[in-house]
This record gives sequence, C-alpha cells and structure tokens, in this order.
Amino acid sequence: MHSLGPYLRELRQARGLSLAEVARTTRVGQRYLEALEADSLNHLPAPAFTKGFIRAYCQVLNEPPDEALARYREIIGESLTPVPPVTLARTQDSRWRSPVLISLVLLIVLGLSLFVLTLALQSRRPKVASPPPAAAPSAPAATPQAVPPAEQPARAAEAGPSRLVARASEPTWISVQTDDGQVVQELLPAGATREWTSTKRFVVTIGNAGGVSLELNGRPIPPLGNKGTVIRELVLPRDAEASKP
Repeated sequence: MHSLGPYLRELRQARGLSLAEVARTTRVGQRYLEALEADSLNHLPAPAFTKGFIRAYCQVLNEPPDEALARYREIIGESLTPVPPVTLARTQDSRWRSPVLISLVLLIVLGLSLFVLTLALQSRRPKVASPPPAAAPSAPAATPQAVPPAEQPARAAEAGPSRLVARASEPTWISVQTDDGQVVQELLPAGATREWTSTKRFVVTIGNAGGVSLELNGRPIPPLGNKGTVIRELVLPRDAEASKP
C-alpha cells in the first residue's frame, strides 16, 4: 500500500482543486493539509482529529474516505483486530456474590434465633392477675377534631442529561466528545443542525467559530469567535455556566 500523502494529492489534482480551495471549503488549516500530503505526522494533531481532517478532505473530493483512512492507520500502526471480550467482570461478580450470599444466610439464621429466644423468654415470665378496672363515671364522648394530613415534601426532579445543539450558518468542521468517550466528527454544511446528549459535559473543537452557533440545554452560548477562527477542546458547560441556577 502506498503512503497517504501522494494518494491524497493525486485525488485533489485529478479534480483540479488547489490546496487553498480545499482548506477554504473544509475549514481545516492549510498547514494541516500540507502536512497530510507530505506525510508529516509530527505536524498533525492527535489521530482522532487527523482522521476527521482526512474525512473532510475526501468529502470535498467526493471520494469515500475508507482507502485514505486505511493508509493512515497503516502508517501509525493502528490495529484493526477486534479486542476479545473481557471476562474479568464476571469473575469479580462471582467472587462478590459468594460473600454476599453467605452474609445473607447468616443474617436470616441470626434473626430466626433471636425470634425463637424472645418467644421462649416471654413464655417463662409469670402471669400476674390484674384487678378488675374501676367503673369510671360516664362522660360525654369527646368529639374528635379533624387533623389535617401532613404535607409531603415535594421530591426534587432528577436532572436529565445535558443537550448540545449546533446550527451551522456556513460550512464548518466540528468534533464533539461526550462523557462516554464517544467522538463525533463531521463537516457541517450551511443550514445544518446537529444535536448531542451527554451525562455531564462536552468537549468541542470547531474549525470555523463564526460559522456555527451553539445552544446548551435550551440556552444559546455567546459567539465563540470570528469566521475562520479555530476553537480547540472547548469544555461545555464551562464553570461560569455550570454555576448558574
């Protein structure tokens, strides 16, 4: 398999596009595209972001990204062999169940023993005859007063997951990472709307800050920058937003 850089360069030149035109359309910095075509891995970001650049590059050229991604994985030595299932969790679970089961049986036996002992002690106590109750003078029965029922405290509503909405006014590349480790990378066309959910927060990277507007849990986020500005690893909600009621 040939290297990645010449392969991408041949695809671009075959479609008559310059590197500046690809950078302008994908909103990926031209220096990153030059590093891709030169196989300069030291000048590229982490593999997750580099794969997003490759997908955006191929999308502009109307070329499936599978071949380019396979070449990149071969260069960085990334294995595609599926990871065998881990059985450690079942072993730990079986080790945990055994002590719990034994403790439960001991508690039941102890409870039954205390119950039997209590009955035996009560049966041995001497019974004392109680004198007959004196006749009490008759009195009018007291009218019971109505007691208002106790008010139950309202249960606080459980907070739901956070929701992030992105609306693109211009083509822009975006990467969103959620709490479960999933990373979504996409080149948003103008007019596109995307939505993600996460337990607590998001880590967002944007290639064109002026071409997209964000909304977190129904509240718009102030503009992040001008057109063409790259925003890297923005954590949402930020500390100031998380402290608001």
